[in-house]
Amino acid sequence: VQLVESGGGLVQAGGSLRLSCAASGITFSTWAMGWFRQAPGKERELVAAITGDGSSTIYADSMKGRFTISRDGAKNILYLQMNSLRPDDTAVYYCAATSLWIGTQSSQYNYWGQGTQVTVSS
Repeated sequence: VQLVESGGGLVQAGGSLRLSCAASGITFSTWAMGWFRQAPGKERELVAAITGDGSSTIYADSMKGRFTISRDGAKNILYLQMNSLRPDDTAVYYCAATSLWIGTQSSQYNYWGQGTQVTVSS
């Protein structure tokens, strides 16, 4: 199983980024997916999660209205559209796969990507 994130980088506050996560080695449509992030000195936290069929999503409160999680089953890619970025969004962002219907805790996820750095300057 491989999960490979891309799309991170440096952006000014108020800007946007779209992260991608290419999945291989799993039947993508049967796995719920999530985005997590970890800032220096902080615990890894859920950003957003989506069911295997894309019908349901969950967002952390601070991301609601700014971030959108989506998936393309034909391409086996998970996305995270991030708008109105703030300096406190700076973190390493990880995608992950869970065999559950949907997961909100990192311990519920079976596979992880290597992460992509997002830095938001003020």
